[in-house]
Amino acid sequence: MPNDLTLALWQTPHPASTAEALQRLDAACAQARAQGAELLITPEMVMTGYAIGAERVAALAEPVDGSLAQAVARIAQRHGIAIVYGYPEHNPHGQPFNAAQAIGPDGARLMNYRKTHLFGDLDRAQFSPGDTASKVFEWRGWRLGLLICYDVEFPETVRLLALQGVDAVLVPTANMVGYDEVQQLLVPARACENRVFVAYANACGSEGTIHYGGASTVASAHGLPMATAGRHETLMLAALDAGELVAARQHSQLPDRRPGLYQALAVRE
Repeated sequence: MPNDLTLALWQTPHPASTAEALQRLDAACAQARAQGAELLITPEMVMTGYAIGAERVAALAEPVDGSLAQAVARIAQRHGIAIVYGYPEHNPHGQPFNAAQAIGPDGARLMNYRKTHLFGDLDRAQFSPGDTASKVFEWRGWRLGLLICYDVEFPETVRLLALQGVDAVLVPTANMVGYDEVQQLLVPARACENRVFVAYANACGSEGTIHYGGASTVASAHGLPMATAGRHETLMLAALDAGELVAARQHSQLPDRRPGLYQALAVRE
């Protein structure tokens, strides 16, 4: 079994600029590492802002190894902490991707993921959907997966990661006021039905008429809340116990699946 893994969920408003985002990320990482966190998760699109319009998103979009990624890597190295952050990824064939990238404490890229399920007119006006399901990556003995916001509301996304042997699903998000059922019901359900940890790091505050709901949460592999934030900015820590995975998986439903009966799920109506 791997050692326990301590996560920090940074629930924060979106920045006014990328310079502000990097400055505040640096401070959050310093605080998180001082409290014993090994990996920090930010909200969706934390580097640039989310509800900023298609032109602004396109202007700020960068390749996976662009200047923002390099700056985040330097922050990770400076504080000795891994970082999962949201940003707009340049797409040479259309609108940018809504992406999340994991950077190790040595500054190396661990995984990049593009949001596959776009929510509402705002998401679709600004982004292209990713066309590749999330893949598991390994770090410090843990098998981790990335999803972004609306993705976790589809049971298939977490199940695909679970079938790859994922231990914890990390979810940068910008969920709005009025959709608390995601944090309260769906995140714990995804954790319980797959016997995995799910960490959901939400934004707070406002962008124009958009109001983010906070209430970031970490659900245990039994589907129980381990940590839950309020509405305002906070840095919330949760320690993932590898032993709980073993205990929870003694009662996993996965071995009793009958995939031959589910083929219709992959057919669009």
